[in-house]
Amino acid sequence: MRVLVVEDHRELAETLASGLRRAGMAVDIAGDGESALERVAVNRYDVVVLDRDLPRVHGDDVCRTLVGRRSPARVLMLTAASTIEDRVDGLEVGADDYLPKPFAFAELVARIRTLGRRAQPDVPPVLEFGDLVLDAGRRQARRGGRQLVLSPKEFAVLELLMSARGRVVSADELLERAWDAATDPFTNTVKVTVSRLRRKLGEPPVIATVAQAGYRL
Repeated sequence: MRVLVVEDHRELAETLASGLRRAGMAVDIAGDGESALERVAVNRYDVVVLDRDLPRVHGDDVCRTLVGRRSPARVLMLTAASTIEDRVDGLEVGADDYLPKPFAFAELVARIRTLGRRAQPDVPPVLEFGDLVLDAGRRQARRGGRQLVLSPKEFAVLELLMSARGRVVSADELLERAWDAATDPFTNTVKVTVSRLRRKLGEPPVIATVAQAGYRL
């Protein structure tokens, strides 16, 4: 899952991003509404965590713009205001969910994952391919009943390949969906991650390389 955190308090934004990355998400940060709209225009996000009180372009206007552009990203709006009227206002401008500050980080993660599943309604929470089972909600993967110990990136790549249901997934798509914008687009990190994942999945091989196209199960 790829997430954009839009928060003008840099320290809070970095803290949120660090925690979400530990939860297995690819995370970018924008410090104001204008930067957020620029990032959404060039990157595909599953969820945008949007602070309402932003400089330059207000969070409400960012949300309205995303709705107007028919962005597939789901919006989770954050605000220090916690009245019912504030929540209603946030939802009426197009937010998919609303979380008042302060909040428990575990709740933030749960809400983001729920919105991420809503962004891909045709993908079930539990994916199966032969004897390979991936439970996205529990962040668990098994093969032949054996628990797989995967890094967040390995899990993300496996989830993307299983979600594709046999479609070829390019290295560029894997890089875009499982890594953040700070990743060098010319890196071989996708190839290295797929290689490690193959070793952990064991025999017989389940990930095929399609020459000059990408990977598929």
